[in-house]
Amino acid sequence: RAIKMSRIWLDRTILLLLVILSFVMLSEAWMPLHDSSAGLFQPGIATIIAGVIAGFFIGNVAALLGVAGGELLIPTIVILFGADIKLAGSLSLMISLPTMIVGFSRYTNADAFQILRKEKKLFVWMVIGSVIGAAIGGLMLGMFPVRVLMTLLGAVLLISAIKTFKHTRQR
Repeated sequence: RAIKMSRIWLDRTILLLLVILSFVMLSEAWMPLHDSSAGLFQPGIATIIAGVIAGFFIGNVAALLGVAGGELLIPTIVILFGADIKLAGSLSLMISLPTMIVGFSRYTNADAFQILRKEKKLFVWMVIGSVIGAAIGGLMLGMFPVRVLMTLLGAVLLISAIKTFKHTRQR
């Protein structure tokens, strides 16, 4: 049974989250708030607790939106745990896999899969494009400084927030 949340409140929550993450990533890229090689917590029990809480929160948001959660995972891994953004991207993929499997199993019972069946051709082409893009992106990863990648992620998050804001205003 699905949990119901007002679409407007969900959009507002996501908007706020995206804006905050965007500004944190941009500030970390250009005016680091802490030593970028160290997370916010010393290794130990606090790190484990922070990881469980962050994972729980991100898993819930990902399930609500039907996404893998990378847009939340990467900033969390960078800021909370002090990982390099390049490593955070790889870790995000590993962490997202179980989340996607759970989400996939939940959405098979929902009407969302009817859309996938109806748009199968588009779905297949997007999968092909994603695989090719991921392969090329992996090869290009070493070409970009961390600051550029963090700035790009911050900009993408901000653009997503603006699109969410426009979508919310149309309702």
